[in-house]
Amino acid sequence: MSLTLDTYRLLGRSGLRVSPLALGAATFGTDWGWGAEPDEARKLFELYVERGGNFIDTAVSYTNGSSERLLGEFARDNRESLVLATKYSTLRRPGDPNSGGAHRKNLFASVESSLRRLNTDYIDLLYLHVWDDTTSVDEILRGMQDLVRQGKVLYLAICSTPAWQVSRMQAIANLRGWSPLVALQMEYNLIERTGERDLIPMARRMGLGVVPFSPLAGGVLTGKYSRDDLVASKAGADGSRKSANIALGTVTERNLGIADVVKEVAADLGHTPAQVGLAWALQKPGVTAPIIGARTPAQLEDNLGALAVDLSASQRARLDEAGAIDLGFPHAMLAGEHIRAVTRGDLKIETRR
Repeated sequence: MSLTLDTYRLLGRSGLRVSPLALGAATFGTDWGWGAEPDEARKLFELYVERGGNFIDTAVSYTNGSSERLLGEFARDNRESLVLATKYSTLRRPGDPNSGGAHRKNLFASVESSLRRLNTDYIDLLYLHVWDDTTSVDEILRGMQDLVRQGKVLYLAICSTPAWQVSRMQAIANLRGWSPLVALQMEYNLIERTGERDLIPMARRMGLGVVPFSPLAGGVLTGKYSRDDLVASKAGADGSRKSANIALGTVTERNLGIADVVKEVAADLGHTPAQVGLAWALQKPGVTAPIIGARTPAQLEDNLGALAVDLSASQRARLDEAGAIDLGFPHAMLAGEHIRAVTRGDLKIETRR
């Protein structure tokens, strides 16, 4: 399989056509102590778009607003050709209790802020960024629907939310004739696969395209971390992205072992570990577009090389085995031989879902 950025995929059950790799704009700006300076960020944007890419991901709070502002500048001349996704619910002004959360006041204020920064009249895809259990589902969905009716938002999506809440929201939207959710953003990579228990099966059944963030597990799957970093994780942070990732606990013996298998498969294929890690996510059922976040054009070029990676069945199986997780109850039980025997016996059933 060989893809290009202009081999577009449909996002969930919508007719919206997006590139198979989304460009993450969280690296646009250095407000967080790392990232790309404006000139470098423009190069990333232009490289992605020149290759046929059209799906760009940001959020109202990324790099303290610089991400949206820079993206608005870069997209000025070809706004209509792009699918711009942003998010709301994270705190915009520390100390202001209503500048964060999923409630209606913050929803409308966040969208207006994003529209100004992005220099646009509408947002193609709006995510609820992080689940807020203090706001009712009805309030969230009604507010989102009002924005769709006003033409300020075209499509709705959700991120970092329990599967049962997403399915509940989708059912309510469908019953009331409101705009459905079309995408689910979640962390998904060879190291973090717990979404395979409920989130991904739910998304596939309910018409949400899966848009994974951190498909390289904070860089662990690129091979840039080693066993020496297990010791470094106990030292003080130095403000770098690498130090931040170590502090998050992603550098473990298990995870480095998975990264080793990725490096081995990459060596067999003549590709980089980053390309193999991305290709694994890119080729998983239900996944629409992993989000790639680069700080330099060289990193972006390397990530785009994932489109040319053709994993064999045996290589996919090897990677799957390296990062396998326990599906837990009831999934493991339902997939077991005993349950198959007592519910189906020798019956053969072909499923096409």
